[in-house]
Amino acid sequence: MRAWRDGLDGAAKVRAAQAIAECGMALVEKLRGPGGRGVVSGFASLPEELNIWPLLRRLAGAGIPLALPVVAKKGEPLVFRAWTPGDAMSKGVWDIPEPKADKPTLEPDILLVPLLAFDAVGRRLGYGGGFYDRTLARLRAMKPIAAIGLAYDEQRVNAVPHLNYDQRLDWVLTPSGPIRCQHDAPAVSR
Repeated sequence: MRAWRDGLDGAAKVRAAQAIAECGMALVEKLRGPGGRGVVSGFASLPEELNIWPLLRRLAGAGIPLALPVVAKKGEPLVFRAWTPGDAMSKGVWDIPEPKADKPTLEPDILLVPLLAFDAVGRRLGYGGGFYDRTLARLRAMKPIAAIGLAYDEQRVNAVPHLNYDQRLDWVLTPSGPIRCQHDAPAVSR
């Protein structure tokens, strides 16, 4: 998947980011429900990942409170700090941009999640740190949340290998539109 994604040309990446911004805005508004409550967490997309910045700018422009993740400690859930476009950022673990330490900590209700691959039942292949699995487990123990993976359509596979503690996505947002994950479908753990 990394090799495929790295081979995309710039124009395809721009079109995908624009499509994600458009359908992502509609999905987030739907999930926030009447009254539009809740914090949305994004992530600092890396150059090789699907570009989430246009979607985050649209969400901010609509007045939706945003947060970005911070790796506080290896083996621990992520921490989320308030963020708006234009905020100064710090360099975090792996040089990933993150909100500065003086920003308030927020508990998101909707999480936009990076991935390398996904399947129909909501399993995702991440980058191996388990940060999102621990974070989703912690947040789901506190309140109802929605986890939305962001991916190119071509990142869908028949089955993602997983362990019992892996957390499923509720939705996957692709350039061709949102996909509701089928949690009632059988999934085999290894």
